[in-house]
Amino acid sequence: MPAELVFLIYLYPTDTVFGLGVDARDGTAIARLRELKGSGGEKHYSVAVSDIDMMRQYAEVTPLAEQLIQKFLPGKLTIILNAKNLPPELSDDGTIGVRIPDHRVVHELIAKIGGPVTATSANVSGLPPQKTVSDILAQFGDRAKEICVDSAWPQELPPSEPSTVVDARGEVPVLIREGALLWKDLHTA
Repeated sequence: MPAELVFLIYLYPTDTVFGLGVDARDGTAIARLRELKGSGGEKHYSVAVSDIDMMRQYAEVTPLAEQLIQKFLPGKLTIILNAKNLPPELSDDGTIGVRIPDHRVVHELIAKIGGPVTATSANVSGLPPQKTVSDILAQFGDRAKEICVDSAWPQELPPSEPSTVVDARGEVPVLIREGALLWKDLHTA
């Protein structure tokens, strides 16, 4: 990985909300992202991957997860699985939320970094996510200078809930957070 990419914190659009991304394999970059967000109490960051093969490199994909992936991804679903090959800074309990977003920019960023990207919402911890780059940067104030913004990427997103989060480590899905994908649609899959 090129050295200049190690500590960049990217503000990027997804199919749900804007995300803040660093190389999810770099514990130092993750710690810097936590400091930027002010999220000392937030225990987990999800990661975005490009496809199921990349997901298998960083998470233990269960048969249930396979079914959910086939039906709902790429899309607005985060699947909780046991993590592997990722630094402990991402999770305090060995699990990881994994997404395959349906947005070209996320896939461009994953390719640029050469691996999974953190997929935490682009907001100061405790404040609501915003829908425009300018509003997000305003929320961070002076700390916004630490965020890399690509002017070629969309600067505003249509209204959307964040992704739905489901624990798929067992034999039945366990809803953690209902979001853009409705539980009734997911649970009947």
